[in-house]
Amino acid sequence: MKTLKLDLPAMYGDHHVIDVRRLLFEIPGIEEVYASSSFRVLEVSFDGKKVTEEEIKSSLEDAGYLGELPIDTESNIAASEFSDSPRFFRHTALYEDTLKTMGFAQKVSYQGRPLWPCPGMGPLEQKEMVD
Repeated sequence: MKTLKLDLPAMYGDHHVIDVRRLLFEIPGIEEVYASSSFRVLEVSFDGKKVTEEEIKSSLEDAGYLGELPIDTESNIAASEFSDSPRFFRHTALYEDTLKTMGFAQKVSYQGRPLWPCPGMGPLEQKEMVD
C-alpha cells in the first residue's frame, strides 16, 4: 500500500471533504482517505497495482481541487483611474457618526452563482444502485 499526501487549496469547506472522499472512493484501489478542510490537506492510501498517483491527481484536478484558489486581489490603483474593464478594489469609508471607524467593503454583482468557483457545488446526479 502506498500513501500520497497533497495540499488542496480549493478544499476549504466540509462539503468539499465529502466530495473529495466520494471522488476518490469511486476509483478502484483507494483504501483510505483522510481529508481536512481546516488544513486543506489530503492523505490517500492506495494499492499501487490498481491505481497510480497520476490517476488520483488527475481526478482531483478535473474536479477543480488541485492548483491555486482563484481569488481576485487588489490592484493598488484607484478605481477612478481605470479606463478599461472594471476591476476589483476595496472601498474605504470614514463614518460621519464616529469619525474614527473605517469600513471595508466590496461591491459584488450577484449572477446566480457562487462568488468564486466552488468545486463541491453543482447539480447532484442520481445514480442507480447495483446489487
